[in-house]
Amino acid sequence: MEYWIAGLLEHASGMVAVTNPTVNSYKRLTPGYEAPTNIAWSTSNRSAMIRVPARRGNSTRAELRMPDPSCNPYLALAAIAGAGMDGLKRKLEPPPAIMRNIYHMSVRDRRRHKIKELPATLREAMGQLRRDKVIADALGEHVFKHFIEAKTLEYDDYRIAVHDWELDRYLAEY
Repeated sequence: MEYWIAGLLEHASGMVAVTNPTVNSYKRLTPGYEAPTNIAWSTSNRSAMIRVPARRGNSTRAELRMPDPSCNPYLALAAIAGAGMDGLKRKLEPPPAIMRNIYHMSVRDRRRHKIKELPATLREAMGQLRRDKVIADALGEHVFKHFIEAKTLEYDDYRIAVHDWELDRYLAEY
């Protein structure tokens, strides 16, 4: 299970575009709120991306806590399986579990524990996905190519749109 967890941690930035596929997904991934933004694992708190409940007995499980309800479950499971299998094949070792609430840690503490953050926007996540061969292979060439194209167009549409918030905020001031 530790190899699997290490694979998920290793490829988290590459698979988040698949598990969190909309512009709005990244509004949910905001530090300090319920959804985890830190690439870490724990047995004692919910601020980590992966949680292995401490009282598990014979029913050990790992909870991957960042996928968004808007994701395609088939694509998300393919990405998760690809990342986990890479961890198993390469016998990756996860870093030590983080037992503290990561949201209450200072930047210095997070750096000392080598805790990275998930991409903050769909655009950032797409860049990470493009660089992750394991996740690309898990999706398959056809799906990967079309997913990248569709999400790039979606983000560009969002980026060039003028939103009500902008109109309300800036028209009144200028």
